[in-house]
This record gives sequence, structure tokens and C-alpha cells, in this order.
Amino acid sequence: MLAESIEALAVRPDGWYVDATFGRGGHSREILDRLGPPGRLLALDKDRAAVSSPEAVALGRDARFRIEQVSFADMASFLTTVGWFGQVDGVLMDLGVSSPQLDEAERGFSFLRDGPLDMRMDRTRGVTAAAWLGTVSDRELEQVLRGFGEERYARQIARAIVSRRAREPIVTTKQLASIVAAAIPRWERGQHPATRSFQAIRIRVNQELEELQQGLIQAVQALRWGGRLAVISFHSLEDRIVKRFMRDESRGFAVDSGAQRPYAESVAPRLRRIAGPRKPTASEILENPRARSAILRVAERSAG
Repeated sequence: MLAESIEALAVRPDGWYVDATFGRGGHSREILDRLGPPGRLLALDKDRAAVSSPEAVALGRDARFRIEQVSFADMASFLTTVGWFGQVDGVLMDLGVSSPQLDEAERGFSFLRDGPLDMRMDRTRGVTAAAWLGTVSDRELEQVLRGFGEERYARQIARAIVSRRAREPIVTTKQLASIVAAAIPRWERGQHPATRSFQAIRIRVNQELEELQQGLIQAVQALRWGGRLAVISFHSLEDRIVKRFMRDESRGFAVDSGAQRPYAESVAPRLRRIAGPRKPTASEILENPRARSAILRVAERSAG
């Protein structure tokens, strides 16, 4: 949803913008094309590979562009350091795993490519999926598969994984995918049986939903009056968080960054929702099948 998301930001030639999920740089290139000489673009990504990619190096030759290895969950402190906090005209968040991460077998995100079971977006921090699966209880694993993957066969899969690891370590994507496939009695047509399990484990390893909540709060705080927040989500768990966040902020419920829930008391609304959710066109889905589940939501910073 490249064109839709850039349009949603309403880029001004002299504006300051944050691409909070650089990925392979498609959104950043489009934003730069719309900026004039006084405009600035700050790109963030928690993945060191994205920050040092050829796309990032090429864009780095533009004096209006800067990229840093920072998670959007840490956006506020970094923007404060560089003097951007409260001065941003637009923040774009393109959630989930990026195409380069899926395409590189050594990252461990894809059940279609055999590689080490890593799944960390930032490989300098946290534990790998293999390490987590090696110690997690079957009950917690079942909860993660059900809660983060909406997997109806969570109990069977959890028990199969715990049973297999008792005989041998589960260290590759091919191992995990085959265990999950064997544990599921009925496969959904058109979907690999390991899809939901890989999603759930990835979300747990990267603390994605917690970081999303923090990133949304900090994005709103970073925006100046009239600035836009555009968020692209790819599954219902992400979209539910984004939808509720924008709804609550537009109704005048400030979101508590500690408890990660709305306050009970009403405050001045900080956001105004722009139109309704947008989905990719049929032609875009045909060109990029990974975009089929994308949902774009947009809101504008109000005076609250």
C-alpha cells in the first residue's frame, strides 16, 4: 500500500517525517521524492541489516535523510535527543516482518526456507526462537499459539513440540514446520499448516504487540499539531491494537504507557481519525500477494 500510505501522510515539502520501519526503503524513497530542500526524513529500524542495507546507503547520500538502528518502541527518547520530539509532521509505521527478513533463510522467519530458528528482528538482543522453544512450558506455549496465532490446534502443537524437544533440540525452521504440520489433523486450504504457529512464536520472541503499543503512544507524542500517523498492519492482532488506540485517542481517552490501557477519565482528544480503514486494491494484491491482508489506518494530531 505504498501510494495510499504516502498519500495519507500528506507530505509537505518543508515537513519533518519519520519512517519508523525502514525495511527495504520503499516508503522512505517516496517521502524523499515529495520533500523540498528544507524537508527532512528520519528513518528507524530495529534490524541492523536494514540500517546497513544497500538501499539505506544509497539514500544516505541525500542530506535530507538520516537512518538509525532504533526500535519505534524507543522513538520518544531518540527523537528527544535529536531535537525532533513534538516537531514531527508525519510518522509511518509498516508493521510485521519485512520481505527481506522473510526471504533470507538464515533469519529463521520462513517455514518455506530451511534455516536456523532465530526469528529475532534485532539479532543483537533477546533470545532466539530455538532457545525459547527449548525451555518454554507446554502450557505457556499453548497460550502463545492460541493468543498470538489464533491457532485452533494450539494444544496439540504445543504438546508435539515439547515431546519432540525431549528427544532432540528443535533448531531449524524445517524441523519446527514439520512438527506443526504433523500435529494438525486438518489443514486450511491455501495456507501452510505452520503459518499461525510461526506468526505466534515470532510475535512472542520480538515482543511485537507490546512494542506496537509503546510505539503508537510515542508517535502521537512526537507529532506536532496537524501531523499525521499512518499505520499499516498485517494481521488482526495488530490491527485491533491500532484501531482501538486511534478510537480511544479520538474520543478523548489518553492511553497509559505504563498500564497500556485507556485511562478511565476523559481528556482532550489528541487524534482525529482520517476516513476509514483502507485495504489494497486487487491489482496490488496480484502484484504483491503479501499485501493481501494489509490494512491502513490514518489519524491526525489534534490540539489535545
